[in-house]
Amino acid sequence: MFNRSVVFLDLETTGATATRDRITEVGLIEVDNGRFVREWSSLVNPGMSIPPGIQALTGISNDMVAQAPRFEEIARELYEAIDGRVLIAHNARFDYGFLKNEFRRLSKAFTAPVLCTVKLSRKLFPQHPRHNLDSLMTRHGIACDARHRALGDARVLWQLAQQWRQHPGEEAVLAATEILLKTATVPAGLADNAFDHIPEGPGVYLFYGLTDDNRDVPLYVGKSINLRTRVMSHFSGDHRIAKDMRIAAEVKRIDWIETAGELGALIEEARLVKKLAPVHNRQLRRANELCAWHWPLDRHDQAPELMSARDLAGGEFRDLYGPFRSRRTAIEALRELALEHELCHALLGLEKRKGPCFAYQIKRCRGACAGQETAQLHALRLAAAFAGLRVRAWPFPGRIGIRETSPGGERCDMHVLDQWCHLGTVRSEEELRDLQDGSPQPRFDLDTYKILTRYLLNGKHRPQIVSLPRNAAAAA
Repeated sequence: MFNRSVVFLDLETTGATATRDRITEVGLIEVDNGRFVREWSSLVNPGMSIPPGIQALTGISNDMVAQAPRFEEIARELYEAIDGRVLIAHNARFDYGFLKNEFRRLSKAFTAPVLCTVKLSRKLFPQHPRHNLDSLMTRHGIACDARHRALGDARVLWQLAQQWRQHPGEEAVLAATEILLKTATVPAGLADNAFDHIPEGPGVYLFYGLTDDNRDVPLYVGKSINLRTRVMSHFSGDHRIAKDMRIAAEVKRIDWIETAGELGALIEEARLVKKLAPVHNRQLRRANELCAWHWPLDRHDQAPELMSARDLAGGEFRDLYGPFRSRRTAIEALRELALEHELCHALLGLEKRKGPCFAYQIKRCRGACAGQETAQLHALRLAAAFAGLRVRAWPFPGRIGIRETSPGGERCDMHVLDQWCHLGTVRSEEELRDLQDGSPQPRFDLDTYKILTRYLLNGKHRPQIVSLPRNAAAAA
């Protein structure tokens, strides 16, 4: 931040949602190559009432903004102050999101490189657990007589920058800043404004190349909770990943699909990778070889049976272990379990021979095939070895929908699921009725299974779950 034109920026707003709430105050400090240029601030009439809690926090009342200019009245002056500069803010995504939405309402596109002082502080001082502005002020001995006012907080950021220039030093700050900014270079095959209209919400992005006869070739499919940031990261100046270097040389078009949230992006990415088989996706996921071991504990005298993807699609998940992407990986996994737990290769169906198995002869089997261990005890040990591979039973009585709302609240999707299978995503009651009437059959997919088990069972999410009938007639 000491060799660039930057703006230390802070906004006060009526709330936390950029698409619904509005700006009430702007404060900024312009700095060129580490030297103070000027500071500027203005109250803004948001055109809506400021909630009492926000008034108490900021000290900005409805009366104070009643005669203040609206955003469109200060937009030109503000744009001229920040255009072409790096925006530096605390929790920068918040301030940047509000600016983009305010300019969007005026039909003006706005993008800028953004540096977040929360992230910068974490890089410079990883030993400290807290990096909110009050904690940084206390740690660095900075006072502020106008806390939670835009210009007051912008001044705090400028003081922090000057302190960090002394310790840990300009070189350390510069190195951390370069990592966080990761300035993207537009690849030669794309237009100069290729990144400008990529949204900053969640979704899936697609890179395309061209064949010699000008047909699209899918190069790569990825997902992110911030599409624009993630796409630009592929083309940052350092190109540390060889795959990104190849994509930069080949890409001719970028496309994207917006989703309401992370779950939708994960599901859509898994679907598109299988459908398009992009050149540079590391693993071309195909479901046609999926299989799992079927083995009921009460049939301890039988070897595990390998079930195919077609069998799994029936939705019967009792006594299944895996799943695996191919028969080969399933058999390898069973062999590894046998060796690790000294299980009998003969009883597992891995060897077809009379008498003791080969593993027993090299003392890697406890002798169930030689009368040294009962079949019941062997079965119990196999059950313990299999435990970590058990396919989870569907935890709902039937079909469900998971509602997912975008961060700004402007988009709401419902993912319709049954037996760990994604049946479709709908955005209206009419689409839901059409999907239900169509009665799509569950099709088991390993990636979707892993996505849903993590999302539903790890305790980190609180999904909005709705029980659904299997068709519209049932609902009636």
